[in-house]
Amino acid sequence: MSKRDYYEVLGVAKGASEAEIKKAYRQMALKFHPDKNPGDKAAEDKFKEAAEAYEVLSNPEKKSRYDQFGHNGVGGAAGFGGGQSMNMEDIFSQFGDIFGGGNPFESFFGGGGGGGRGGRRTVNRGTNLRIKVKLTLEEIAKGAEKKIKVNKQISCQTCGGSGAQAGTGAFSTCNMCKGSGQIRRVTNSFLGQMQTITTCPTCNGEGQTITNKCKACTGSGLQQGEEIISINIPPGVAEGMQLTVSGKGNAAERGGIPGDLLIVVEEIPHPQLQRDGDHLIYDLYISFADAALGVAIEVPTLEGKAKIKIEPGTQGGKVLRLKGKGVPALNSYTRGDLLVNINVWTPQQLSTEEKKTMEKLRESENFKPKPGKGDKSFFERMKEYFN
Repeated sequence: MSKRDYYEVLGVAKGASEAEIKKAYRQMALKFHPDKNPGDKAAEDKFKEAAEAYEVLSNPEKKSRYDQFGHNGVGGAAGFGGGQSMNMEDIFSQFGDIFGGGNPFESFFGGGGGGGRGGRRTVNRGTNLRIKVKLTLEEIAKGAEKKIKVNKQISCQTCGGSGAQAGTGAFSTCNMCKGSGQIRRVTNSFLGQMQTITTCPTCNGEGQTITNKCKACTGSGLQQGEEIISINIPPGVAEGMQLTVSGKGNAAERGGIPGDLLIVVEEIPHPQLQRDGDHLIYDLYISFADAALGVAIEVPTLEGKAKIKIEPGTQGGKVLRLKGKGVPALNSYTRGDLLVNINVWTPQQLSTEEKKTMEKLRESENFKPKPGKGDKSFFERMKEYFN
């Protein structure tokens, strides 16, 4: 099932400001919050969908990529975040600032007991990693699978990422928050009682403290390591484009949510072809004789060689278009063209006999320039082929 447009999900226009996007998300989150819609799976799905949309549109870098490339630019393509949906713990920990911290319904409506989510503990989150991947034009055209070795923080192999020494009595309930991970304070004002919820400073919202720390990681649950990661590059990516592999960044402390791996595309220059968007350009040099008499000649493409015919009397600067021989457009079935720019090579050194031959040809009427209406200027040709 394809994802809905993020602007449509939040009900805002594409040019909406940061404040408008935040306001729209807040309204959606309050409307479909699980506490307000207990047992309603459809409401929970919309709550998650709104959180995913806000996570992208509230980030200027991700928003820019989404505006350019759609879901593929921010992890919508297979292998780039599409297989891992956001969970509720992730949403509450990541967007707590939208609601003022903790559970929005307890903060807004003073609900302090019973079935609220006030006992929700903070979930640690690992940091993102950014690496560059070099790709040839051929790999960009076809798409590629790359296996890369990434040096990063991984879960401690001794304690399994818990940060505690193996054995009993490794953890104890936090005395400050009594295991809730949050501190609630009630103050009186002319409006009545106001309740605020903050993260417990003693246990950092985890609800428990480590009694016996793991000696290998000193309680962090992390160690330095490496991982071989397989990534699928979709066809049509470009220099500087960033793709995301969810959950493959640095591990989080004590079994939290790992960060993401950000893949930055670096394009290796082709020895013969130049890229211009989805089009490719090839400079073909032919002799004066071939331009006058015509010739069949091979030109390079991303799939091998292609034979083209140079018509007799071809002028220098003429551009031949090979349809569909360029680069596939990202997230589309279309493909660019190969533009062959004809350059007539003028010899710089002539033998005595060649000079005599050229002197005779110079006097011929056929060798005197006679541009016609069909001979377009350089700027006209470029306008025709690139517009």
